Amino acid sequence: MNEDSIASWMADGACRAYPPNTFFPSDGVGVDRARKICATCSVTAQCLEYALENHIDHGVWGGCSERERRRISKRRRIAVRAA
Repeated sequence: MNEDSIASWMADGACRAYPPNTFFPSDGVGVDRARKICATCSVTAQCLEYALENHIDHGVWGGCSERERRRISKRRRIAVRAA
């Protein structure tokens, strides 16, 4: 992803209407709130890919928690090795 395409999808994110700390919760309740916002977003797929490609460990990105992104990354690594 180049910087222009990143800026483009980020500008369209539903998260722009909320404080950044909404997506960096310290509890499970906060994660659920962030996920609900992500569920209304038109750029969830781009957001998730950005977080995965850049190995972002914290926060909710593309509707996924840190733990969920680690699982996705692990499955992808296993799939690449198997191919």
